[in-house]
Amino acid sequence: MPSHSLETYLDAAQRENTRRSYASAIRHFEVSWGGLLPATADTMAQYLVAHATTLSINTLRQRLAALSQWHQAHGFVDPTTAVRVKQTLKGIHALHPAREKRAVPLQLTAVARVSDWLDAAVAAADQRHDRVAALRCRRDRAMLLLGFWRGFRVDELVGLQAEHVVAVPGQGMTYFLGRSKTDRQLVGTTYRVPALSRWCPVAATLGWIAAASLTEEPLFRGIARTGEVRVGALLSNSVVPLLRRLFTRAGLASPDTYSGHSLRRGFAGWASANGWDVRALMEYVGWKDMHSAMRYIDAPDAFGQQRIETALASMPAPATASPPSLPPPASQAPVMATLMLALHLTPRRKGRSVAKARQVIETLYLSPHGGIAVNSERTRYRLQVDVSDDVDLDELASSLIEDLYRIAENHDLQLDASLHDEADEHHWN
Repeated sequence: MPSHSLETYLDAAQRENTRRSYASAIRHFEVSWGGLLPATADTMAQYLVAHATTLSINTLRQRLAALSQWHQAHGFVDPTTAVRVKQTLKGIHALHPAREKRAVPLQLTAVARVSDWLDAAVAAADQRHDRVAALRCRRDRAMLLLGFWRGFRVDELVGLQAEHVVAVPGQGMTYFLGRSKTDRQLVGTTYRVPALSRWCPVAATLGWIAAASLTEEPLFRGIARTGEVRVGALLSNSVVPLLRRLFTRAGLASPDTYSGHSLRRGFAGWASANGWDVRALMEYVGWKDMHSAMRYIDAPDAFGQQRIETALASMPAPATASPPSLPPPASQAPVMATLMLALHLTPRRKGRSVAKARQVIETLYLSPHGGIAVNSERTRYRLQVDVSDDVDLDELASSLIEDLYRIAENHDLQLDASLHDEADEHHWN
């Protein structure tokens, strides 16, 4: 068994995409903006202000996460945890709210059209003995159908390994995905893919494996002009341009509007319209909470027009008399909700302290909500939050969970956290 260095294992603990994006963030701070490392809290706040109107709030958070990791890795005090920096980011979010951009869903009709076009292209390439074109079309069809029917993101597609694909005759196939964006514990996930009578992801994937003679290593790879299948996996940022070129050749309208989440959003919309309940869809795709799932699902009657018009049609004609005057509607008063927070912090490496992270969490994130520890281990807290409705509560709870995970990541700790609404059994994790 080959031996590995400490650096090898440290690199494996972080996703390649994360390493690249963090390195880009450091270059932006030092080279593009002219910042000096190590930095102070004031410098961090000034950096945020300088880019408040040009970068999205999510991008600013990602830049702070990268700068936080740099300071911790080099043994410096992390300036991103300062109250001044937190308040600056919060102010930017308040003054420059950004509408969330959602991927354009790739509808099943479009998937079918592209898949059929690729089938014809494979047949034509085989007839003229064009190995390169045939391989590329088989690979692209497998990526398209597997990505749609499993609701995959691009990073999950390129992370698949050929040796983890196992065919189950007459039913489908299974495969093990070693790591993904949402797999914080790095335990991996086994997925099942059904064999279908039309546009089958199993047949397409097994056909690509056979044509490329794959036995191990990345499932989806580049193909040289000589017809040789390359060793390394396709890069995540190359897949979307590849799919857009494919959509253009297949004749889809507006191919540039599709993104890396279009396959997942397209499948989620198709499943919802065909009777899948949210819980079944969450289990199939792998979503951990309702909020994540609902971001991908478009209601069939998004504006409520059909439901309202149906109800109006069944109502009797209005009376001719003038209706009595009604008092003005009262404004909706805030509602106090009681939440229970379960919080478990575990060091990832020897020497990492839990106490400092817990103090940051209690001071900056729990104290504003009246957070009180209800056990001596300080692993359970009771919070009191003012919200206007269920949507407001969901956004607040999801945002709090996200902040807690980021604080744990900044301190190199493993976090297991969940929120529970005592009133209506809602959960967030």
